Amino acid sequence: MRLFTRQHLSFLSILLFSTGAYAQHLNDAPQPYGAIPSERQLKWHETEMYCLVHFTPTTFQNKEWGYGDAAPSLFNPKKFNALQIVSAAKSGGFKGIIFVTKHHDGFALWPTKTAAYNISESPWKDGKGDMVREFQQAASQQGMKFGIYCSPWDRNNPNYGTPAYLTIYRNQLKELYSNYGELFMSWHDGANGGDGYYGGKNEKRKVDQSSYYDWMNTWEITRELQPNASIFSDIGLDVRWVGNEKGISPETSWSTITIKGNEDKPAMPGFMDDSNLGSGTRGGKQWIPFEGDVSLRPGWFYHADQDGQVKTVAELFNIYCKSVGHGGALDLGLSPTTEGILHPKDVNTLTAFGKLIKQVFAHNLAKEAKISVSNVRNKQQASFGPNNLTDASRYSYWATDDAVHHATAQLDFKKTVHFSIIQLRENIKLGQRIDSVGIDIFSNNKWKELAKATSIGSNRIIRLPQAETTKRLRIRVYAPVAIALSEIGLYLEPEIKSAETENTANTYSKTNWKAVSTSTITESAPKNAIDNNASTFFETKTSNFIALDFSKPLVFSAVGYLPAQDGTAAGAIEKYELLSSEDGKKWSTIATGEFSNIKANPILQRISLVQKTTARYLKLVARQTVPPAKTENKENSLLRIAEIEVFR
Repeated sequence: MRLFTRQHLSFLSILLFSTGAYAQHLNDAPQPYGAIPSERQLKWHETEMYCLVHFTPTTFQNKEWGYGDAAPSLFNPKKFNALQIVSAAKSGGFKGIIFVTKHHDGFALWPTKTAAYNISESPWKDGKGDMVREFQQAASQQGMKFGIYCSPWDRNNPNYGTPAYLTIYRNQLKELYSNYGELFMSWHDGANGGDGYYGGKNEKRKVDQSSYYDWMNTWEITRELQPNASIFSDIGLDVRWVGNEKGISPETSWSTITIKGNEDKPAMPGFMDDSNLGSGTRGGKQWIPFEGDVSLRPGWFYHADQDGQVKTVAELFNIYCKSVGHGGALDLGLSPTTEGILHPKDVNTLTAFGKLIKQVFAHNLAKEAKISVSNVRNKQQASFGPNNLTDASRYSYWATDDAVHHATAQLDFKKTVHFSIIQLRENIKLGQRIDSVGIDIFSNNKWKELAKATSIGSNRIIRLPQAETTKRLRIRVYAPVAIALSEIGLYLEPEIKSAETENTANTYSKTNWKAVSTSTITESAPKNAIDNNASTFFETKTSNFIALDFSKPLVFSAVGYLPAQDGTAAGAIEKYELLSSEDGKKWSTIATGEFSNIKANPILQRISLVQKTTARYLKLVARQTVPPAKTENKENSLLRIAEIEVFR
């Protein structure tokens, strides 16, 4: 996906250290520590939440990734309303919109001069529309920031895989950068090479993912035409991927990171040690904070059968606390319907989430406390004293003397306070300085530890298991240098209704089912694929299918496949064939296709059939699986299945 090269580390270091002068805006301020954010990164940190909108002919095909073969005539969203979508995002507290101007299917949603496969060939607005323009104008009208994502992989373009395509792609970026106002983000991934339509040729094309897009030179276009846009990619110049599509980071997640190559090759996807994408690196060489990307629905594109699987407000708040609340940002995927608007359930959830965020952080209880600290830098109370801790400014701060690396801030209240959330911020203009904090309350005449945390950075939310009551609270802060803590917040989280996600399509009971495979060596039995336990899975290295005997004929409309849920993508099915049989001997193919993006998003995959099928036997064949590490050229070397579901 998103790319980075080792030889540019020195360039990045200069770039990211360039803002050290303005960080010292006070006389006698602490010296910056380690890597520090650029001005554009500071603005990105302040944004915190934005949305990524996926809408192409793929939506009309009910697919997750388009193949590049959809006729432009499919794309005709008769009720399209960019303002409805942007307004819904704003109601959720989001501050920016990133529009997918072209996804992997290659269909450009603006009238580009670079390729015929674009919105001008569609019936929408008689071929005279520009969807990028409408989103940009809606964002401007709502006071939202605007960004773009233009997929580098193009499954339609006949030139893909040749040097000529790179020129086309760069010209597409130039059009987008030049004609749609100031962008706050230029969002990229390194999606590349695979099966596609490619100008009418159904074939597989491979590219050298470490060099084909020549990212460092491609990103120079971004820097020249959109200097204020933060560049996101796996390891972008400004923002990194968190390493999953659940939107959450580990408890410890530094905004600094050191990128390491793998096996003496450049630090590129497939050759990169990505084990620290989520955690970052303490004292890392670059300031590249993480983005947690996740869709409001299971998939990034709209699917009617997922209308009952919109994330709940409780789920969104948990993601918020583990993305924004871990020093990163939340990028939430929105999926317009074929009409061109968000489904009412999506809108209602966004609105409710926005109200919750406002409610939670409306009143900072810490403002009611008398705050005393164990040390103030050079005794300059006005500049570096505790009053800065509750003024709602990210960049005013309490600081200690250079020699004081362990200090405490104590909050004393006139009356008992009730709280469940502690929020802390550092002045990140001076770097990520704090190693850890401990939170204590005074109870029964002694201090009791409530919580502890690492990696504070731009924002740290400590969410307690239950609400606590106290009149005295203490925060112990540890750092290798002088402390520069900018904010303390205490909040009470209201009770959130955690309603179960409804299931709009009933599944059959698996009580009398049998599962078989021809595998001669299985690390786990086929029955694990039908045991109603997502934590177990069937695994084989010698077979590419699983067959089910329902014990009697069933009438079904869809089949679900859940890959192994142990955090390892290897063995997940990428391309499949589904067959049915009445006697277990004569088989008929009822569906073929691909599970797009399953490596990054290993959720339940649903195969919707063209028409209902009646059968006693079912066979799921893996035509291609995600290969194990270090065996990138071996297909079908591993198959893993957590669960098979059959929908009525």
